[in-house]
Amino acid sequence: MDVTVSELLELFLQSPLVTWVKTFGDLGSEDQDNLGVYMDLVDGVVLNKIMLQIDPRPTNQRVNKHVNNDTYLRVQNLTILIRNIKTYYQVRFLLSAN
Repeated sequence: MDVTVSELLELFLQSPLVTWVKTFGDLGSEDQDNLGVYMDLVDGVVLNKIMLQIDPRPTNQRVNKHVNNDTYLRVQNLTILIRNIKTYYQVRFLLSAN
């Protein structure tokens, strides 16, 4: 059974992660195609916005809002996201240990 890229993309966009992200209302617009929604997700901007809702403490790092398919900027955004997630859990662990 051969699966096309568009079918894989459709399956991914129906995954629990994407469903959860959509509850924040920041992913994709009504007129956007699946590829556009996917690119919005993987550029790191939407995920960083969600992380700021979970942990609103300010960070010194600025997310690149206009990635325009630039791999370097995408990686930089996702690195910021991972760093913020790590910090969030480290702080939560320290607070729960006290």
